[in-house]
Formats: sequence, structure tokens, C-alpha cells
Amino acid sequence: MKLMTKEILGKLKSNPRDTAGNKPWLKLFNPTGSGTWLISEIEDNGDTMFGLCDLGHGSPELGYVSLNELASLKLPFGLGIERDIFFEPDKTLSEYADEARSNQYIISWIKGA
Repeated sequence: MKLMTKEILGKLKSNPRDTAGNKPWLKLFNPTGSGTWLISEIEDNGDTMFGLCDLGHGSPELGYVSLNELASLKLPFGLGIERDIFFEPDKTLSEYADEARSNQYIISWIKGA
């Protein structure tokens, strides 16, 4: 699966840098276990992304992650990290972060579900 579309890349690049007030336009997840990333920014290099990272250890945090590194992960059953094609942000990154810290994991539901 393609982790980044041109449309999402454009939205991430247009967000101001280093602020949790942006909406996360990209949600990536591990389909075989823990791991969710809500991404709100990407550097001009097209690899370094900023967002809310939850590795499933009960302490989601804001930070940087490499798109290439996530794309290269080899998971069980021949799977890799996937993009949630139904994700539409309804909050800012800081609102997702506050909620995730309270619940100890990222909560993001499909709108209307």
C-alpha cells in the first residue's frame, strides 16, 4: 500500500512547522499489532515527519518519525505499515495528543461510524 498520496503530501507540507495546532492529515498503523501514527507535518526532504506516535506502550508522544523507516518495516504475514484510507481528522494534533495521554493510546474513529 502506498503510505503517502500527493494530496496528503500537499496538506502536510502546507501546515506550519513545529506546532501541535495543525490537523494530522495522515494516519498510519501496524495491521498486526501496536503502533499508530497521526502525522501533521513533513519536512522538505519528504521523509522526516512530525506527529503523535503511539507504539502501544501506554505513553503516546509528539515527535519525529521517518516515512522511509516505517515503509521498510517487515511485519508478520508479509504485511507492512498501512495508511488508514478512511481517516479524516476532526481535531488538532494537540487535541488528539491530550486525549491519547488521558487514555494511554490514540483514539481515532472513522467519522460517522
